[in-house]
Amino acid sequence: MKKRFLTLLIAVLAVPGLTVAIHAPAMAANDYEQQVRDVVVPKVQSWIADPAVVAAVNSQNQKHNGLTQSEIDSMDKQWRSETSAGGGSLISAVLGNELSKYLADVKNDGRGIYTEIFVMDNKGLNVGQSDITSDYWQGDEAKWKKTYLAGPD
Repeated sequence: MKKRFLTLLIAVLAVPGLTVAIHAPAMAANDYEQQVRDVVVPKVQSWIADPAVVAAVNSQNQKHNGLTQSEIDSMDKQWRSETSAGGGSLISAVLGNELSKYLADVKNDGRGIYTEIFVMDNKGLNVGQSDITSDYWQGDEAKWKKTYLAGPD
């Protein structure tokens, strides 16, 4: 049986460049939509308002301001290679940062509600994450395009 997930994507417009993706297991995603809105969304809003989260995103947005698409593709290729190899310097740097530690704690405190939480910057690159993602650049995927690029409305 294929595992299905409910994906909660939140683009926080008060913090330019912050997009959060949360995957939660669900048998039928539509059956859980109201519970997610009532329970999970307020929790997520409190996490992303944390000054450490905002600072991490702002810092990475500034650090990556001048990245070209070629450089982004190179970083993503490195990440994928490290994922296949079981680790490396890029994965270690991201998983070892304070935001990733915070997100891992949030996931663990959720007692199984969340399978994965990650925060992306204004280019769709992971800033922090609870677990290793298959790729580093989410900017070519709907989870980033349909949130960050959608804008405030």
